[in-house]
Amino acid sequence: MSHDNLGFTSSTVALQNFKKSSSSKGHQNGYGSNEKRGSIYSLELEEKKKCVDEQDNDYDPYDYRVVEHPTTDAETLLHLLKGSLGTGILAMPKAFYNAGYIIGLIATIVIGLLCTYCMRILVLSEYELCKRRRVPSMSYPATAESALLEGPVVLRPFSKASIHIINTFLMIYQMGTCCVYIVFISRNLQLALSSFVTMELEVYMAILLVPLIFVNYIRNLKFLAPCSTIANIIMFAGFAIILYYIFREPLTFEDRVTVGEVKNFPLFFGTVLFALESIGVIMPLENEMKTPRSFMKPCGVLNIAMGVIVTMYTALGFFGYIRFGSEIAGSITLNLPNEEDLGIAVQILLAIAIFFTHPIQCYVAIDISWNEYISPLLEKYRYKLLWEYVVRTVIILITFGLAVTIPELDLFISLFGAFCLSGLGLAFPAIIQLCAFWKVMGPTEKKLMLAKNICLVLIGALGLVVGTYTSLRDIIAKFS
Repeated sequence: MSHDNLGFTSSTVALQNFKKSSSSKGHQNGYGSNEKRGSIYSLELEEKKKCVDEQDNDYDPYDYRVVEHPTTDAETLLHLLKGSLGTGILAMPKAFYNAGYIIGLIATIVIGLLCTYCMRILVLSEYELCKRRRVPSMSYPATAESALLEGPVVLRPFSKASIHIINTFLMIYQMGTCCVYIVFISRNLQLALSSFVTMELEVYMAILLVPLIFVNYIRNLKFLAPCSTIANIIMFAGFAIILYYIFREPLTFEDRVTVGEVKNFPLFFGTVLFALESIGVIMPLENEMKTPRSFMKPCGVLNIAMGVIVTMYTALGFFGYIRFGSEIAGSITLNLPNEEDLGIAVQILLAIAIFFTHPIQCYVAIDISWNEYISPLLEKYRYKLLWEYVVRTVIILITFGLAVTIPELDLFISLFGAFCLSGLGLAFPAIIQLCAFWKVMGPTEKKLMLAKNICLVLIGALGLVVGTYTSLRDIIAKFS
């Protein structure tokens, strides 16, 4: 991705070009002395720099965003909240089982605060870089590239690679989410229909394959909106019924673990990251707002949304674990009584809801793989549309193959949460902020930010390595 494509302009480059052209003209015109020429050029350069700086300060990216259908603050808040209601929140009781309910309570809040902070610094970095580059908005990969170009010299050679690294992590995460969805749908249908028909889990997955392929052939997000609406209505109804099952009888803390085993904490960490992180949608949502300044206010959209999300996840994780204890499954829906009509209804309804959410999650992976990498290679190809459908089919088949191979919901969630979101949600935003503000910070500020962001990067790296290792270890142990 070239800078020209992003609309980048650099005041530094402009000044260098100005200086070069001025020197050339001065030499040709034969000014009397080097000292005189130097003083004239210094004055001109200072004036030019002052002019450019004033222009940079006057440019506000928010004033130049042209959005066809801008969203209000309330709509953006609802989008964030709706995006949080998925398989991740249903896995939170299992996460609390791995950590213990006291550690789970504290750690979920801490991780939630870290995630929120990293989202904030990512959006702030994008705004600052847009202001300097004089562009209305940037994507996550473009922000990373632009930041690294202005960061420490040692990181600048990685600016181009950062685009592909972030795209790869986003693709793996979204495809991993699709794997989780396939397992979730199949397991819930298997349990709900077990009283009527007995089939292997793989059979349910095979039955789902063709409908999933066809629903992912929808090429326009606009046509996926009805699917999203249906899914949201069903999800809210399903959660209400789950809460009924949690609280319909008195809760007991007997045999409930306060502090879990240390070896299982990485599984908790990965699950919570998978559940809480929405780093992939934060920037697109902020870029589509009618009043984007409201997004980052202390009581703005992001803080309110994340406050509600962290509260919801903590509450469901805590009370779900207290209700079912060590019997808690990878999704709390699998603990609902399948001999009761209401329990069966929830399992089927949530399976349908996740089915309709699948193409929305898969859209990101398809968009990145097709539009960023494959489509440009087929510009002159006669059957380009056919190849797009081939790519869509292959992506679904890959996620299907992984789901069939490792049909463990909780381990899948922990694996993709630890592997992808430790980087996307914690480490990368810290690196981007450090690079974006590297040139404008004073010595003391630079040291403080360096210390803080190195800590964030280390937390992300540790979560990635240990969380991925633990998840893979348990997956191997499960199937060996």
